[in-house]
Amino acid sequence: MTTLDLLVQNLSRLPGIGRKSASRIAYYLLKADRSYLATVARQIAELPDRIRSCSVCGNYTEEDPCSVCADPRRDRTVLCVVEQPQDVQTIDATNEYHGLFHVLQGVLSPIDGMGPEKLNLAGLLERVRREGVREVIIATNPTVEGDTTGLYVVRLLKGSGVAVSRLASGLPVGGDLEYADRTTLARSLKGRTPLST
Repeated sequence: MTTLDLLVQNLSRLPGIGRKSASRIAYYLLKADRSYLATVARQIAELPDRIRSCSVCGNYTEEDPCSVCADPRRDRTVLCVVEQPQDVQTIDATNEYHGLFHVLQGVLSPIDGMGPEKLNLAGLLERVRREGVREVIIATNPTVEGDTTGLYVVRLLKGSGVAVSRLASGLPVGGDLEYADRTTLARSLKGRTPLST
């Protein structure tokens, strides 16, 4: 196997990158100038040394605690529970949420060997107890695993006096009903909101 073949093979292991895309990236890199290649290689090599999990919420950060946890303007009574660190950035980019986050580092998935002990659930319970949280928003993905994890969190928080809510799910803005699958339509009907008349 050639060096180029090995590069394509390694690039295709990245999420969302198939063999064709990996090949395009590899050929692009072959034409790129050496300083660009050196910069990218250095940044990739430094990732594990410079980026770590926030000791409070589990978000990726260079500073501990992360910028979200350290921000005094955040509403400390609301905690949004997400699956992965990249979900923090996705929700924060909406500029609609101003509370804190808690990253579970995955979802319950017995097939993949992900039980409750592998998730950051103990940290969540500790934060709810210690930080005076009044509401927990479950923002796991609307998948079987995400829903199961959400229900598990609800069960863990039962009797804590904390309000628990779930992100709404359903039809995307601008979507057509005829292209929606049954599950999405069912969620949309169950999660409908009243309109004032």
